[in-house]
Amino acid sequence: MQEMTVHIYNTLTRKKDPFTSIEPGKVKMYVCGMTVYSDAHIGHARTYVAFDVIRRYFEYKGNTVLYVQNITDVDDKIIAAANKQGMDPLAYSKQFTDRCLADLDALGVRRADLYPKASETIPEMIQMIEQIIQNDHGYVADGDVYFSVESFSDYGKLSGQNITEMKKGARIEPGDQKRNPLDFALWKKAKPGEPVWQSPWGPGRPGWHIECSAMSCSILGPTFDIHGGGMDLQFPHHENEVAQAQAATGQQFARFWMHIGLLTINGEKMSKSLGNIINIKDLLHRWDAEVLRMFFAQAHYRSPPDFSEKALTDVEKGRERLYRVKERLQEFAQGASGKAVSQASLQDLEHQYLLTIKEMQCEFEAAMDDDFNTPKAFASLFEFINKSNRFFEQHQNPNPDLCQYALDVFLKAGMVLTMFQPQTHPPLKKQQDVLTALQTLLQTYGKALQTPTIETILQVLLDARQEARKKKDYKTADDIRKNLESLGFEIQDTATGPVWRKK
Repeated sequence: MQEMTVHIYNTLTRKKDPFTSIEPGKVKMYVCGMTVYSDAHIGHARTYVAFDVIRRYFEYKGNTVLYVQNITDVDDKIIAAANKQGMDPLAYSKQFTDRCLADLDALGVRRADLYPKASETIPEMIQMIEQIIQNDHGYVADGDVYFSVESFSDYGKLSGQNITEMKKGARIEPGDQKRNPLDFALWKKAKPGEPVWQSPWGPGRPGWHIECSAMSCSILGPTFDIHGGGMDLQFPHHENEVAQAQAATGQQFARFWMHIGLLTINGEKMSKSLGNIINIKDLLHRWDAEVLRMFFAQAHYRSPPDFSEKALTDVEKGRERLYRVKERLQEFAQGASGKAVSQASLQDLEHQYLLTIKEMQCEFEAAMDDDFNTPKAFASLFEFINKSNRFFEQHQNPNPDLCQYALDVFLKAGMVLTMFQPQTHPPLKKQQDVLTALQTLLQTYGKALQTPTIETILQVLLDARQEARKKKDYKTADDIRKNLESLGFEIQDTATGPVWRKK
């Protein structure tokens, strides 16, 4: 199979560029992390599922990935929220850091390799600001330090902003010591109720933008492979990051810039003012984590997906199809030798199916190589499902080694898209509702259990169905099957007896 190069849409060049890492076989990636002043919401999930998929595909291609995601724990919003609660801002942000990361864990998003905190990188920020001042791109004004935008000729290159146009209508707020309304703070003079660090310019705290420039450069070096974040960070945050880092080091900052399309909810922008922000932990009470990940992963990372309960229902149906073919392949692969497929032992239909497997793999990789086109990648899996089902209909006892090979390729592709992970906790409310409904059904057929669980009740009902069939009471047997189907369980009659599975 010919090795294809990954092409990435680079915000910096505004086109798809072939990706090569600075260090062969190692990808260094920095993604702007959460500002931890409240719980993680589905906007965060959108961004971090996308970069989880991107990281996983680089690994699929044989790379090692150093994935750095910062924690912004020094920020105006954190200070305001902490003061409102009467808490120390750093203690407040520590509390929400733990909560936010736990929410993403529950969602099944793999953790980054490193989580630098702004509060723990102050010396590196001060050093970078000193370099900026020394290189005539920054100035001190009564304890504050500002970046001089007009001194940096490439300002606006990342976001496409025009400095001349930006200056029209820009103004200096009262109390600011800026020379130019476009200049932004590198260091802020100490104010009551705010965390404070000592600096060459007096006590204060860093500006937001310098935090990411310093954290990324201190870990990944002045020039690294990929910098990413939400589309809303492109300007001014990422533009300012570029200006600061390159003004300090004189070298190119990130080579590739990737921006994630912003989520809408039922066609509306997600915002506090509309009251439509949905926290991850609340959603996990109603939906399985894998359904949520699949919803986000199915959308191209640059597109703006629209979140709705109907969309999740549709995704859940697609997920069921993925699992059905996975289970069929597992069933047929029993007895596989563990060796490579021997083509000499394959029948004509099996030769065709081997080509189907390789076609799926090629189509999946071609989609992902093309700017991580996850909609096409999922389409390749669903086309494989259709062809697999036709193959199973035509061939009752397929070669186990062939089915094991198909399963391996299918699972490997699915795992890139965050599928087929070890099961996390089921949605809490749904699980309790199902248990209650199953207990009611059990009583209908005159059965009882001392300590009922979903699994034990299902087994008793399967036994009751078998008893009814032996007595030729087909109506009762069929009623049990239909009732279980209405609760989301499917009965499959096998040579060794009936088994149940979640639909």
